[in-house]
Amino acid sequence: MTQGAGQEPVVRTATLRDFRVPPYARVPVQGHAAEPPSPEKPPVTPAVEPSPVERLTPPPYPAPVEPPASADRLPPIAPSPVEAVPVPTPPSEALPAEAPATEASPAAPATAPPAPAPAPAATADTPQAPAPPVTPPAAPQAPAPMPADPTLHLGRRLAPAYAAPAGSSIVSVATGHPGNAFPEGEPPEGYTPTERDLPVINRGDTVQVTVTPEPAPAPEPANGDGPGPLYVVGDVHGYLDELLAALRAQGLIDENGGWAAGNARLWFLGDFTDRGPDGIGVIDLVMRLSAEAAAAGGYCKALMGNHELLLIGAKRFGDTPVNSGAGTATFQAAWLLNGGQKHDMDRLQDVHLQWMSRLDAVVREDDHLLVHSDTTAYLEYGQTIEDVNDTVHEILNRNDADEVWDLFRKFTKRFAFRDDGGPQAVQELLSTYGGRRIVHGHSPIPYLLGQVGTEDGEDGSGPVVDGPHVYADGLAIAMDGGVTMAGKLLVVQLPLNG
Repeated sequence: MTQGAGQEPVVRTATLRDFRVPPYARVPVQGHAAEPPSPEKPPVTPAVEPSPVERLTPPPYPAPVEPPASADRLPPIAPSPVEAVPVPTPPSEALPAEAPATEASPAAPATAPPAPAPAPAATADTPQAPAPPVTPPAAPQAPAPMPADPTLHLGRRLAPAYAAPAGSSIVSVATGHPGNAFPEGEPPEGYTPTERDLPVINRGDTVQVTVTPEPAPAPEPANGDGPGPLYVVGDVHGYLDELLAALRAQGLIDENGGWAAGNARLWFLGDFTDRGPDGIGVIDLVMRLSAEAAAAGGYCKALMGNHELLLIGAKRFGDTPVNSGAGTATFQAAWLLNGGQKHDMDRLQDVHLQWMSRLDAVVREDDHLLVHSDTTAYLEYGQTIEDVNDTVHEILNRNDADEVWDLFRKFTKRFAFRDDGGPQAVQELLSTYGGRRIVHGHSPIPYLLGQVGTEDGEDGSGPVVDGPHVYADGLAIAMDGGVTMAGKLLVVQLPLNG
């Protein structure tokens, strides 16, 4: 809205919604060339037409002035919503605009410095005929005159994006490029296209250079192709320091105890707690290595041992009586009798119980059938590996003390592969679940060899265990090195050489 006749002077507000623009800031449209501000004149007797627009007291809005005959018309162009940049008012030496025949040119103020060789100014009493615009030489000390710029915002003028020719009807918008507005579809002189409308050069004399981008190198597999090497660990029974040393010797962990074997496969054969000093520390290590190995493309897994069943039963059922072939028994008493450690029970948490309850009892890796105990009792729980593992998990989930006790008792049996019938017992398991060799823990190698040593090795004559024990016509591999009787905690890679 513009100020009309009879309205009060416009008061500029701080919002952008006040569209009442005073005459001294009005925007020429439809190709009108903007008029530079005229210098103020002393009060004189007006001529035929009223004096030019004053700055402080705007008169009623004048009728629009027809554009010069030489000016082309342009469609209205809305200014872009950009930050308005205040520009100082041009000095009084600015060039006078073309005046109609009936409009008087004001005299220069008395305080203004004399302009260098200006055109003779008409007095208020002597009207002048229209004259062609004269461009005087620029004053060396005065700033260059501002071109007509219609992009005004609440009385503040935007800095022009380019210098328009004098008297040009081209409207410079606030987008900062003259190519956004030019008459009759023709670009103005000196137009340079922006990067969004650059033409495609395809001249005959243009040298076309074919550039073939270098193909990105294929990412190297972090851990090699296929499964990594297979390792197995015998019974640990709480000997955390011995376990760390054995894993480090095989290059499976680094000096800080972190996984360092990439895509290697590592299987623990069960019995993490009891008898040794830090069973819960062993479980924590295996759980952590499981996550680190999976992140590196390998895995670290574990089987259910009879001591895991014993620890779960002691925690869940305590002194609850259970049916035993030898009479009444409790998990708590059996756990203490088989080397249960109070400091392990004190640190046992739900996360440890849940992890142990999900362990499998049987697994086949490559041509090896991995179990904890050297017994054929697994055949009583299913004819496939999946059936055996599912049955064990269902028993633990039912949480029946007698069922769990019976499972623990059968997984405690041993020496099924040692005597003359050993090879046949191994063949029965292999023919049912698959594999060419069975790998187990549970029964210490010194017992299988008939070497009887003391539990603490006080006599200094502990059993000599150099590595796994292969027996039953080469079909069985025993991995419990007897660490609890001053033997050796075994970590070996499968298949065995020879």
